Amino acid sequence: MQDSSWITLMSSVVSNLGFPIVVAGFLLLRVEKKLEALNHAVLELQKELRDDRNASHGKK
Repeated sequence: MQDSSWITLMSSVVSNLGFPIVVAGFLLLRVEKKLEALNHAVLELQKELRDDRNASHGKK
């Protein structure tokens, strides 16, 4: 998407919905991406801890 068309789209959205709603939507999208990354990191950590515990008990 070209810069001018993106600016036109954003100004149209802001004028139709209002600035606070657009900002809230933008922040929700950013938070969602960060939560997905955090969830992935927690799952990886859980897997590593489980693997370490099984290795220390001689299980695999």
